[in-house]
Amino acid sequence: MRAQEALRRAVPLLREAGIEDGSRDARVLLAHALGIGHDRLTLKLQDEMTGPQEALYDAALQARIARQPVAQITGRRLFWGLSFRVTRDTLDPRPETETLVAEAVSQPFVKMLDLGTGTGCILLSCLKGMPMARGLGTDISEPALLVAVGNTRDLGLEARARFRRSDWFADVAGSYDLIVSNPPYIAADEMPGLAPEVREWEPHLALTPGGDGLEPYRIIARGAGARLLPGGRLLVEIGPTQGPAVADLFRAAGLEQIRILPDMDGRDRVVAAVKPGAGEGCGSA
Repeated sequence: MRAQEALRRAVPLLREAGIEDGSRDARVLLAHALGIGHDRLTLKLQDEMTGPQEALYDAALQARIARQPVAQITGRRLFWGLSFRVTRDTLDPRPETETLVAEAVSQPFVKMLDLGTGTGCILLSCLKGMPMARGLGTDISEPALLVAVGNTRDLGLEARARFRRSDWFADVAGSYDLIVSNPPYIAADEMPGLAPEVREWEPHLALTPGGDGLEPYRIIARGAGARLLPGGRLLVEIGPTQGPAVADLFRAAGLEQIRILPDMDGRDRVVAAVKPGAGEGCGSA
């Protein structure tokens, strides 16, 4: 079967399964089955597929019809222009999280802490943009840390990034001029309304802390002051309705210069704050 014919048959199958962008997903999965970048797919549509390629494409389509995320099927996700490994043990890096990375690299830093690192996409993207910096990523999930270590090797950052299992700040020492986190923030009563790709396939530990979804921010607010250098920055991703509540938590913890930053769609996405002080040592080796 030619690749074009396989694609033609796949698109309606995905649409019938309720997948909104079935055409795009069918193309990405076909490129995956052919072992090429999806930007080269048009050049290969007239090629005959091998038996193994057809079998791989069929398996990928069945997984997508079962609402498994594309990134888990292909094992990769592009984020901040970099390719990251993705598994069921990690969140699928999302474009809106790039808002946090953009803010992080807008000012110099030399020592960074990423709480709940997952794939390591935030930490590693920031380090790629700040060649003199080093960073520590923590997570409570050992399988997630293994994925982050693999991504570190893939990106050639082993000398500047390290990882540790820790429940937030519990096993973290030292001081940092930048602390970032994309913590679980979905409230318990919001979980049933999530898309099946998220609710059924991504790790609930990384999605929700239960309750009102704010507990990780309470923990981060309590602990950040002891780990930030004077003048150091704290950046956290939030759900689009959580900005005022998280800002209040940071303000009550004595942090200053608190801002709520929008993502590319104009929704509140990041809360930024600064530890009071002169900032000596921040952003310099």
